[in-house]
Amino acid sequence: MTGRVWLVGAGPGDPGLVTVRGLELLRRCDAVVYDRLVAPELVDEAPAEALRVGREPLAQEEINRLLVQLARRGLDVVRLKGGDPFLFGRGGEEALALVDAGVPFEVVPGVSSVAAVPAAAGIPVTHRGVSSQVTILNGHGPLDFAALAATPGTLVVFMGLGRLDVLAAGLIDHGRGPGTPAAAIASGTLPEQRVVVARLDGIAEAADGLGPPALVVVGEVVSLAGLLASPLAVAAA
Repeated sequence: MTGRVWLVGAGPGDPGLVTVRGLELLRRCDAVVYDRLVAPELVDEAPAEALRVGREPLAQEEINRLLVQLARRGLDVVRLKGGDPFLFGRGGEEALALVDAGVPFEVVPGVSSVAAVPAAAGIPVTHRGVSSQVTILNGHGPLDFAALAATPGTLVVFMGLGRLDVLAAGLIDHGRGPGTPAAAIASGTLPEQRVVVARLDGIAEAADGLGPPALVVVGEVVSLAGLLASPLAVAAA
């Protein structure tokens, strides 16, 4: 009998931010295939006898095949993915592979970093009178700086830390104000969270020394960080 696969979002980092549904499935699975950034405490929630497979260093195609193979062995599989499976998580690719193989699956949404990580730093990505629009982008991909510079509201950049100088310069060169508030948030929602806030023209220098995983936020909402950051969170540098 073919097993089932659940594509489960593990949340933005803090193991307490996984959904109740995701945790229930994890605690009764036969196998868990987990991403590198998933909290070890979450992986440990799987039954002691469950098969555990780390995502690294497997290629995406190998992961797709592995999910199919495990299900065809009759195992119920939790594919534990950081954040939300369908937001820069390649969950769509895995779901399509399961569809092609005729393997039953379910997507269990997770708390995405897009709002959770800025919130942990005291930054609301929308705020009445400040920003009513959020644009999400992959910092690794080709970027239309002219369009992004003209886009109102908040920019949230995934995987952009390594190109932060290019990102900031591209936005400024195409009309975004150099004084626009910006933030880089490393290890968001975790005890080691670090937050750096600066003008757009200085954010790359200010964030030098931060390591991934990190999220970048550009927009006037960043100016609220000093007022809204929880006293339990790391203060903005």
